[in-house]
Amino acid sequence: MLDALNLIRLLKKIPPGIWRGELLLDRTPVVKYGDDRDIVKKDDIESTVPFNFEVVYDNDSTFHIVMHNGTERINVPDVQFKTDPYTNKDTVIIDFPIYDTQIRAIYEDGIMEGDWIVNYRDDYRIPFKAVHGKGHRFNGVKREHSDMAVNGSWETVFTEEDGNTFKALGSFYQKGDSLTGTFQTETGDFRYLEGMVIEGKMYLSVFDGSHAYLFIAKMLSDSTLTGTFRAGSKYKATWEAKRTDKNSLADAYSMTKTTGKPLSFTFPNQDGQPVSITDQKFDDKYKIIQIMGTWCPNCMDETVFLQDYFKNHPADDIAVISIGVERYKDTLKSLSMLKKFKDRMHIDHDVLLGGYTGDRASVVKALEIDGIKSFPTLLFADRNNKIVKIHTGFNGPATPVYEDFKKEFTTILEQLRKD
Repeated sequence: MLDALNLIRLLKKIPPGIWRGELLLDRTPVVKYGDDRDIVKKDDIESTVPFNFEVVYDNDSTFHIVMHNGTERINVPDVQFKTDPYTNKDTVIIDFPIYDTQIRAIYEDGIMEGDWIVNYRDDYRIPFKAVHGKGHRFNGVKREHSDMAVNGSWETVFTEEDGNTFKALGSFYQKGDSLTGTFQTETGDFRYLEGMVIEGKMYLSVFDGSHAYLFIAKMLSDSTLTGTFRAGSKYKATWEAKRTDKNSLADAYSMTKTTGKPLSFTFPNQDGQPVSITDQKFDDKYKIIQIMGTWCPNCMDETVFLQDYFKNHPADDIAVISIGVERYKDTLKSLSMLKKFKDRMHIDHDVLLGGYTGDRASVVKALEIDGIKSFPTLLFADRNNKIVKIHTGFNGPATPVYEDFKKEFTTILEQLRKD
């Protein structure tokens, strides 16, 4: 029989509805003692990644999470609410299995406190807190008219702490003080950003289980933007931007080169069984080879595109093969991640393990290219397994160029068949 304490816990529920979460980039975890030793720190908007999510009940006892970033909604079904046997505390565990990360937090009186844990990095965790019933993102008062106008396109240069730079194209959509948008880069986009203008500064953030990004900027007297970019607790960069009506990023079809030799690779699938591009099932077919990683949100966006495209345009003469380059050296762990990815994404084409991100030489050689410049990268091959076109990176549905890419993809397939 259940004792009274366990019965109370069984009847407890995480409140449904909207929540406001925070990832505290510059804070170490604080132990809560429940007395005057507790440490209370003032929220720092400059180092906090805010985000919103919903708790949605499937029935009386089970629920899932819906992440909010701009117009995107991500269903997260892997959620547990239980008593931790070590702490004896009510604990929420939110798993992002495709990215191999999780939120683990103690729940009490409409508040979750714990950490976002990145399993593929050694001892990498960021303090997390969430409060029920809070629908705002940044702590500011929204107004219909803003004192800072950033709507439109911005030619951007990011400068990393080691002095390296990279170009981007910022696309921002502003209504009053409310902001959404993204940055396109030559290797992919920063997905769905959301935020607002507060006292002459713009703030944008995203958290989707993989990305934890925070962008801040102010406008200078010459109408340019200058700001900072935080990615997790370790990465920092600065950025400068000016208005533009042009896209000066490198052509995605010219960044990666082929050796010109036909493909003849063999890699293991998610079950460890060898699959070769020269297998009979690929005979007399055009091939689309996707170089990806299960840890890569842009790769997931591209995978969704490929699935949707061939669902709407079935093609028996085309074979899609995804080749994962994973963050684990351990082959069995990497195969496990590929299996989760294939199952969760309901992928019906071959998903193979190409190797480890820290040692790409063998997969680069096998794919007859001059390097992996971006995850994802698409290789288009003819019936003789010769690469005829390469698309580097993926600027997905959060960007204004996504519709152009969909048209280009169709054109490439038409040309592939003609040749």
